Amino acid sequence: MFISPAYAQAGGGFGGMESLLPLVLIFVVFYFLLIRPQQKKQKAHRAMLGELRRGDRVVTAGGVIGLITRVNSDSEITVQIAEGVRVKVVRSMVSDVMAKTESRDSRDRDSRDRDSGDNDNDNDDDDEEDDTSDKKK
Repeated sequence: MFISPAYAQAGGGFGGMESLLPLVLIFVVFYFLLIRPQQKKQKAHRAMLGELRRGDRVVTAGGVIGLITRVNSDSEITVQIAEGVRVKVVRSMVSDVMAKTESRDSRDRDSRDRDSGDNDNDNDDDDEEDDTSDKKK
């Protein structure tokens, strides 16, 4: 009449591994939805902090907007927040860069492109004038 407890406890051949499967699945979901995106965000923030230059317009963690006037060290910058008001800020407290200054290399490339581009534009303008004069005739 009564079922022996030994029959009720007899399990499959996994030996208790099926109880770990939900925990593994939860960890995988947490990794892809929480851990991995946070690591990417931290990596992008570190790269942004490494690229801070004099002249960049930045926002600090406290919400203060200013212009970088000097990079003191790897961990400290000087930010001008108003005319004549300069504040030393820990580099890691910069939360965003609003406007970046161009690097010297890119400015040189742009000026070379403009110099070579001006000659091309002059030729294009002459062609357009010829086209309009042809239409008038």
